[in-house]
Amino acid sequence: MNIRPVRIDDLMGMQACNLQNLPENYTLRYYLYHALTWPHLSYVAEEDGKIVGYILAKMEEDVPDGELSHGHVTSISVLRSYRRLGLAKRLMIQSQEAMATIYKAPYVSLHVRKSNRAALGLYRDTLGFTVKEIEKGYYADGEDAYAMQLSLEEFAR
Repeated sequence: MNIRPVRIDDLMGMQACNLQNLPENYTLRYYLYHALTWPHLSYVAEEDGKIVGYILAKMEEDVPDGELSHGHVTSISVLRSYRRLGLAKRLMIQSQEAMATIYKAPYVSLHVRKSNRAALGLYRDTLGFTVKEIEKGYYADGEDAYAMQLSLEEFAR
């Protein structure tokens, strides 16, 4: 299994992975925007040239005056048959390290459905994220989200 930075020709495979796994879907333009604006933050997991997982990440653009921009995980997905192999953790760590070392991000944020127990286990129990707040009706279907954060101090150099 190979994990590497995203390339423009990966975007269709990333979108296919997203459509297969997640109810939140994005346009190709949105993937392209991330890939071109923050090329060091998004990664793919591939096997035999097939995209089997990805992380789409960015630096937060709208921050209050006096605050540092922080990293944000927009989307992460691994095809069902490739889960429980540590790919999501590897994708997250790769992106987090780049956020801290390249962009000097003090922390990373993400949103996760309250009902997504597998993702919560990864973020909270494996990676050490903490819940900062609950965002009511965050998702299009009305489900609440946990807004989570993780300090990137351990990656700072």
